[in-house]
Amino acid sequence: MIKVAAAIPGVRVADVTYNVQQIESLIAQAEGRGAEIIVFPELSLTGYSCQDLFRQQLLLDKAEEGLLVLLDFTRKLDIIAVVGLPVRIGSLLYNCAAVVQHGSLLGLVAKTYLPNYNEFYEKRWFASSTDMIAQDIYLAGSPVHVSPDPQVFRTCDGACFGIEICEDVWAPLPPSNNLALAGADIILNLSATDELAGKHDYLLSLISQQSARMLCGYVYSSCGYGESTQDVVYGGNALICENGRLLAQGERFSLDAQLCMQQIDIDRLRSDRQNNTTFRTAQDGAQAVIVDCKPVSPREFELIREVNPHPFIPCDDKMEQSCEEILNIQTMGLVKRLQHTHSDKAVIGISGGLDSTLALMVVVRAFDKLGLSRKGIIGITMPGFGTTDRTHQNAVELMTSLQITQREISIAKAVTQHFQDIGHNMQQHDVTYENAQARERTQILMDVANQVGGMVIGTGDLSELALGWCTYNGDHMSMYGVNGGVPKTLVQYLIRYLAQLPAFAMQRSTLLDVVDTPISPELTPADSEGNIQQKTEDLVGPYELHDFFLYYMMRFGFSPKKIFVLARHAFKNRYDDEVITKWLQTFCRRFFNQQFKRSCLPDGPKVGSVSLSPRGDWRMPSDASNALWLADFES
Repeated sequence: MIKVAAAIPGVRVADVTYNVQQIESLIAQAEGRGAEIIVFPELSLTGYSCQDLFRQQLLLDKAEEGLLVLLDFTRKLDIIAVVGLPVRIGSLLYNCAAVVQHGSLLGLVAKTYLPNYNEFYEKRWFASSTDMIAQDIYLAGSPVHVSPDPQVFRTCDGACFGIEICEDVWAPLPPSNNLALAGADIILNLSATDELAGKHDYLLSLISQQSARMLCGYVYSSCGYGESTQDVVYGGNALICENGRLLAQGERFSLDAQLCMQQIDIDRLRSDRQNNTTFRTAQDGAQAVIVDCKPVSPREFELIREVNPHPFIPCDDKMEQSCEEILNIQTMGLVKRLQHTHSDKAVIGISGGLDSTLALMVVVRAFDKLGLSRKGIIGITMPGFGTTDRTHQNAVELMTSLQITQREISIAKAVTQHFQDIGHNMQQHDVTYENAQARERTQILMDVANQVGGMVIGTGDLSELALGWCTYNGDHMSMYGVNGGVPKTLVQYLIRYLAQLPAFAMQRSTLLDVVDTPISPELTPADSEGNIQQKTEDLVGPYELHDFFLYYMMRFGFSPKKIFVLARHAFKNRYDDEVITKWLQTFCRRFFNQQFKRSCLPDGPKVGSVSLSPRGDWRMPSDASNALWLADFES
């Protein structure tokens, strides 16, 4: 995690002394709040809108003096400051970004693409970086190497950043492309963007997409109040993005200085780059000069960025759209399989729980899309020793209202006989007692499928696969698993979404009651009042925690230590450290121990960024050791 800041100082056009004071004030604030890098707008020492005043030697001299003042101001500060100023090298004037730290001028980056249209005539004053001749110069009393070659600056912690200036990012081939491919984790943009109706939305899209395309952090600082309003107005855009996501933005059209701060997760970005073969291929030939920044004093880490406790759940404004898309993926996966097998029959076990309910709704949608009779859906309830009235009633009501074929086959007699056959004491409610029931149910489903010429639809979800919370060759097995890519926390949202659709108004109350029912495999007897006694989350832990662990381990390859830091921040008002560590250890242990079940999964559609299919996203030896992960957890 690296803390960055986009700063928008107050400015007076051509008043370098005033501008330096404003910049110093924001640097001091950012340093006090733990920022490691701060970026200022384009030509921030002089103001962007000086126009032909850039041809005045006095202004250029004052800009250099202003940089000297900043160098002295930062002599005892760890923060890296990037400021804009005009710099004359030989007979050419360049629009530059100066990188300052610990009183040293670490580097100078010139703008490449110069606009020369409308009211912006930068080519009237400035030369492009492509016109620059590599050489050593002195600026503000400091030696610095200048070159047209791209530069990547590396902090003492190993985070790397590159710099482009305003128009550069609007170009067909932005310098940030090469900088990111050459290793820059973060792109800093010193900008001067005028405001036009509708332009801000386009700018947000542009910066977001560039950060997504290059799998990088992007920090954008554009000049604001105080710039000349002779022909245009500058609103002061402070934006911080990470891989397509806007993390923070400042207040536009403010009369006050803005300091927009956020943390960028370097591990997260590098994980995506490592796994993205297209990015790796594009890196061939990308080069940049590496410039090392100064060492800094150790600082206490504070996590300030928001961490979503439910990373699998779509954000509220896109909830309905995302739920419909996920259901369509599940439905179309099953539609293809039904057509391929020329099957008009589907067999599914209905328990009245979350997973079987979602799977049933997907099957109904698939049959409706194909124009098949719902009577071809054979829903089977298989009451056993732990089945409660609530779940059984919900299962029956759901099947009745959906008008599918219903069958009820009790497993009690068959399992009792099986226990006698193998010599198992029925009073011993152990793993044999539980798994025998799950396997008997699967046997019934498979045999009925053979009987009617149909296929068994699996109901197990992604969270259960991660924890191995399924019986091997029991509910673990099917002919097509429609829920295999859906985590438990998302299942609930999908059912709630289905409940509010007009097409399922008759099932609404039943669907909502299914969501409110405690999650349970119902493999041990109910309590004396007929209520569910075996609650899954009491045994393996809260699914919202396990889904959180699963997401960050699978999506980004984070270590248990980092996952713990994120989890305690995300769930700070819900779970204490003891609870989080208990279930994180359980997750690390079970995830490794249960891989053998995932190595032979039935086919099923991937619906999100995380999948455990052994044919797709996750290929892991079933006998891999978890020692490293448990040791990291213990530390």
